[in-house]
Amino acid sequence: MGLMNYLRNRAGTVIVFFIGFAIVAFLLGDIISYGTPFWARNQNQVGSINGETIDINAFNAQVDQTSEMFRQQMGGGNLSPQMKTWAVQQVWSQYLNRELLKSEVQRIGLSVGGTELNDLVQGDDPSMQIQQAFRNPQTGQFDRDQLSMFISQVNTLPQGHEAHGQWEALLQNVIDERLSTKYTNLVSNSIYVTSLEANEAYSQRNKLANFEYILLDYQSLADSAITITEKDYQAYYNENKGVFQNREETRSLEYVVFDASPTAQDTVRVQTTIEELKAQLVETKTDSLFAAVNSDTKYPYIFRKQGELGPALDTLLFGAAVGTTVGPVLANGRFEIAKVVESLVGPDSVKASHILLNPAIEGGVDKATAKADSIKTLIENGESFAALAIQFSVDEGSKINGGELGTFGRGMMVPAFEKAAFGAKKGEVVIATSQFGIHIINVEDQIGSSRFVKAAIIDKQVNSGRETLEAAYRQATQFFGQIGSSDFEEAATQQGLSVQKADDVTAMETNLMGTEVPRELLRWAFDADKGDVTDKIYESENHYIVAKLTGVREKGQLPLAAVKSDIEDVVRNRVKAKKLITQAEEAANGATSLAQIGQKLGKTPALAENIVFANPVIPGVAQENTVVGTVFGLQPKQPSKPIRGSQGVYVVEVSGFVNPDAPTDLTAQKQQLTQSVSQRIWSLAFQALQDKADIVDNRARFF
Repeated sequence: MGLMNYLRNRAGTVIVFFIGFAIVAFLLGDIISYGTPFWARNQNQVGSINGETIDINAFNAQVDQTSEMFRQQMGGGNLSPQMKTWAVQQVWSQYLNRELLKSEVQRIGLSVGGTELNDLVQGDDPSMQIQQAFRNPQTGQFDRDQLSMFISQVNTLPQGHEAHGQWEALLQNVIDERLSTKYTNLVSNSIYVTSLEANEAYSQRNKLANFEYILLDYQSLADSAITITEKDYQAYYNENKGVFQNREETRSLEYVVFDASPTAQDTVRVQTTIEELKAQLVETKTDSLFAAVNSDTKYPYIFRKQGELGPALDTLLFGAAVGTTVGPVLANGRFEIAKVVESLVGPDSVKASHILLNPAIEGGVDKATAKADSIKTLIENGESFAALAIQFSVDEGSKINGGELGTFGRGMMVPAFEKAAFGAKKGEVVIATSQFGIHIINVEDQIGSSRFVKAAIIDKQVNSGRETLEAAYRQATQFFGQIGSSDFEEAATQQGLSVQKADDVTAMETNLMGTEVPRELLRWAFDADKGDVTDKIYESENHYIVAKLTGVREKGQLPLAAVKSDIEDVVRNRVKAKKLITQAEEAANGATSLAQIGQKLGKTPALAENIVFANPVIPGVAQENTVVGTVFGLQPKQPSKPIRGSQGVYVVEVSGFVNPDAPTDLTAQKQQLTQSVSQRIWSLAFQALQDKADIVDNRARFF
């Protein structure tokens, strides 16, 4: 690893960030997981896409790297189950995108040339993945100097070094992203809007219809007045069979949640603990060590600018004198305290170059220091710093660039180097000693000026205590014991518990109706039979859960029996519609106007004005696509035949239409339609590729 990698105080951060972004590259929308029974698959395969298997070891390595990226983005601390699930989904999405596009890209003959790749990495407008990977943590902006420095370091490392693999992975994802963009552009450029289509779209948005209607509401007919037959269900099912395609296997559950969230007593308990730690922090002479040992979150012991911490703690810290211990404050479920160790006003970032001497090569620290003094004198007398860096520096990563390190913020270098660089004046040459050797530092520029505070920070999460957990578990145990001798819902009712329901649960879910659940519970659900109750009490961070499997829906075409309860309401309304249509037809017999029909039905026609085809809503009633569509096909002053709508049966009569002025130029209209289609074209194309692909998803077995 290059020496300047070591100089980074958080050397792993750079690697983690860019490899993390590489993993989540070119996510092009929400991906629908394809589920198959996970117990029936190869033991070492997470899945396969068009015959390309995905090995668990390779997949898991990428999940770990992405999880670490999420953890750092969330401010450090422990990795939550939710973060892990996000990582799994994003890595799966990457595999899915890459494999589905691969055959298409090869078939068409798309590629990325060397010059094009160089431009995507170091050109005027680099790939977003490059920009994200090399973002300055202080400014949040792409840092070109950081990129250049990293490339120079990687080029000096031996082949086989892990940094080469990480860099190559990032480059591969830059290539994949570019190929994806090219493919999307090809598909998008195939869109063409004709003048006829543009005219029709213009008319649909601007032609106004005014009409009167009579509504025979479905609710006006009692459910007991009709009988739904199996034939009615079958007819609706056959007409809408395509709707009942299940893209992945799902489950339905009934469950009871026993809340074990922290109570007021738990809050007091943790507050007492943090107060005790505060008293010790006031007295300790080893502030940073004490904080590192006792804090739930391991905060870097660095200078911070105002605004980098939570508002409450931030305000206290920057209003306190050196040596003061502030807090506790409660924020996001954590008590926080901090001791102000040092305060200064200085630059936000520094641009510098350095020459690194190795004492072991120079014959010891004293000789290396003396040589550093001599080199400093040469520089102050006008010698070229860059030439001396090339001649004397042992940092292979920076010497080829004349010792240039680019611009860096506080916390990015090891303490000794940072103190010297930020403590010097612009244009000054200073010497610093670190664990890597003797540095001659040329401070080329200092950017910004702010007040910085170094503080020892300790936080404690407010968690559930033993009494809280035991109380919730006792209640769960009582319920779990009773359901063996009584019905699930009956047992819940007897104990005054609420039974919740969740339908269409996928194998990779992490929560049920907003309640976070353990992955083990979902694995049980996909291995159980309908009617089974959980084999144990499942536990999440703040909940205990007992569940019953109430439904299984396999992947593919769902049978009528599986969707019968879902379509019952709409089928009932269709049966009612038959009776109401008969009533309307009888009233229309011999009538020449809507008013006459209304008189026979005891209804007064209602008025709908300025209705457009593109927005088929009848004000105060509902969206009625069929009704409004029919209106635009009618002649004025003629009552329609009864129309089956979503809210009831309608009879309408058009008063008149207001036609818009003919468009003088359809160019804008065509552009608008093209843009509208283009925004959907990739998701539609990608969905078509998925529908065509052979995808096996075994993730639920491993995660």
